[in-house]
Amino acid sequence: MMSLLSLRKKKLPPAIEPVASAFPLLRDAEIAAAFAGQRSAGDFYDSFRVSPSRVLFALLDVAGRRQQNQDILAKAQRVFREVGSELLSRPDANESDAMTELCLQLNRAIMEAAGGVHSSPAFAGCYNEDLGIVCYFNSGHTPALVRHSNDVSELGATGLPLGLFSLGTAEARVIAMEPGAALALVSRGVVEAESKREEFGLARVEAALKSAELNAAHHICRSILDHVQRFTSAAPLHDDITALALVRTSAS
Repeated sequence: MMSLLSLRKKKLPPAIEPVASAFPLLRDAEIAAAFAGQRSAGDFYDSFRVSPSRVLFALLDVAGRRQQNQDILAKAQRVFREVGSELLSRPDANESDAMTELCLQLNRAIMEAAGGVHSSPAFAGCYNEDLGIVCYFNSGHTPALVRHSNDVSELGATGLPLGLFSLGTAEARVIAMEPGAALALVSRGVVEAESKREEFGLARVEAALKSAELNAAHHICRSILDHVQRFTSAAPLHDDITALALVRTSAS
């Protein structure tokens, strides 16, 4: 096996940046994401349609600086799209089984691309437009928040971060999205943003979600990021801050 030293001596090809793509249009729902910062850390999000009624989405926070982990991010995106499409394109696909298998394949891809252990918290979900449900796994990621009316619930970790153990996976769970409900997902950089040695925290993300207009996913993303930037008084951010939102706008 080639050593790390010999790899450094070789002239390696340039790292590949994961491909940015437009989010899909949803039926009676909307999904969007936004980020702020220098785009120098390991935040990565993606969403695409896998069937006439299913849309996959994910937010990963790969450890390290972006310049060093671009190849990991690119391989994670490729596996997310290829394996996700293969597992969930059939109408009779079992979403829980598929998401568990997708988690396992993503974990292996990250470890292979990194050449070993590389902590990569991840949240991925499959939104079913016909049923208005999200089947998801949370591999050591910041909890997602779901707002139904005035109540907010947390979707906490269902497993360890990806990239730690070769056979590591996470339990898949399901949550129903009633008409008017919103799911918000943020990167670690959001909750750890600091002002006067105090972190922004998940409670402030919840407050931003409660105060946001729920008629558009991009409004929720912007509301969260605006709250962070006001909290830090527009000071330079030391990490990327990313928000992703899914809104069910009306009954099917």
